[in-house]
Amino acid sequence: MNKFNFSHTYNSTPPPAILPVLQKIKSAYLLWYGYYQTLPKTQRYSLGQRIDTLFVEIIEAVATASFLRREEKLPYVRRAIQKLDALKILLMVLWETKTLDNKKYATLSSPLDEIGRMLGGWNGQLVKQNSPR
Repeated sequence: MNKFNFSHTYNSTPPPAILPVLQKIKSAYLLWYGYYQTLPKTQRYSLGQRIDTLFVEIIEAVATASFLRREEKLPYVRRAIQKLDALKILLMVLWETKTLDNKKYATLSSPLDEIGRMLGGWNGQLVKQNSPR
């Protein structure tokens, strides 16, 4: 019978950290996901599903931008900003139709506003860095 040796030596370095904006988006998505599960079916499979998709698309755009060269990042950051703006409007619709209560809306809006500022700052920095001198 073979004996397995599981005493491997692992590299003690932690996994690479994700960008702060990506961490913030992930946290906001996890918060949204909890709310999404409690939406009435009529909204869950319409507006809720679209908001969920927008969150995923924002994560994908920011993750893609994080791996590209500086001069290639700008379209992905701008796409993330556009999708975030659409997401905020759809969340507002859920709130205005009383599908999402005041507390949940406020709790979710705060990190989304911060994400918007972070993406806007990143966009401005990229525009400056990519402009001809």
